[in-house]
Amino acid sequence: MSITPERRTALIAEYATAPGDTGSPEVQVALLSERISNLTEHLKTHPKDFHSRRGLLVLVGQRRGLLDYLKRKEKGRYETLIGRLNLRR
Repeated sequence: MSITPERRTALIAEYATAPGDTGSPEVQVALLSERISNLTEHLKTHPKDFHSRRGLLVLVGQRRGLLDYLKRKEKGRYETLIGRLNLRR
């Protein structure tokens, strides 16, 4: 259900804006999106797991906040990121 260290480093390398970048909104949103997709798959097989469902809602809220921040600051980066992650909006 969690992200493997290899997958995490691959995501960081793919979405980093500079070498060694782990804190940019792009990297954070990519990591949250991976966790959200993993939890969504988990909830398909365990529909009564309400603790994980609440965690999923918290992650979605965090991602939404980061995306709103990025949209306010640099609209071009926001549009590029949602296109790369295939997110709606």
